Amino acid sequence: MEYQTVIVEEKNAVGYLTFNRPQQLNSFNETMHKEVSSVLKAWSKDSNIRAVVISAEGRGFCAGQDLNDRVVDPNADAPDLGLSIEKYYNPLIKLITEMPKPVICAVNGVAAGAGANIALACDLVIAAKSASFIQAFCRLGLVPDSGGTWFLPRLVGRAQAMGLAMLGDKIPAEQAVQLGMIWQVVEDDALKAESQKMAEHLAKQPTYGLSLIKKAIHAAAHNNLDDQLILERDLQRLAGRSSDYREGVQAFMQKRTPEYKGC
Repeated sequence: MEYQTVIVEEKNAVGYLTFNRPQQLNSFNETMHKEVSSVLKAWSKDSNIRAVVISAEGRGFCAGQDLNDRVVDPNADAPDLGLSIEKYYNPLIKLITEMPKPVICAVNGVAAGAGANIALACDLVIAAKSASFIQAFCRLGLVPDSGGTWFLPRLVGRAQAMGLAMLGDKIPAEQAVQLGMIWQVVEDDALKAESQKMAEHLAKQPTYGLSLIKKAIHAAAHNNLDDQLILERDLQRLAGRSSDYREGVQAFMQKRTPEYKGC
């Protein structure tokens, strides 16, 4: 299939989705929303894809919404931005967070607005040293969307989240690591290799168990301890019945490398 706004690759059980509107800093228009969602939906059901990497072409990761695709006419009725969120951004965030396999985000430059929060929705974020994150919404009188008001307080705490959202400061990648926003920073020229290495490692792991880890950690944000202990019990029951668990134990006992199937 030919795409206008993304590059799609499948290699060594890893799906690589690359934003490809570099002249627009990979900002989202309607076509890009549809293509990104289509690819992620397909991979979520494809047992041959065991890990996903989201990255971008050019000098920026994603500048959020393409404002040229959303004309604001001062002489007309105000646009319904909530409709855009409901139709495009919220489903995209749910596709990433509910993907039953690890999703890595490789941030190569500025990630602003929804672009920053799409990155934060991923399971592991690895960024180039020159990358940065900006909650740019406040500069336009808007509210952080794409899960921003949910992810930020949980990642960095209420005080830091409030400052990031209200001041809209540019946060360099190394500071983002220190704040707990992202997992790792690497040299710019190592970003592609490091994200590929991480993805191929995860693709060889018991990915069914990883999907349960993902589900448990997301649930912990709203569960109390009793509810979380019950969830851990239930998920561990599922994990213990998986083929991957049996394979892992047998490989350990036989002192060999396990061959996981993701089920």
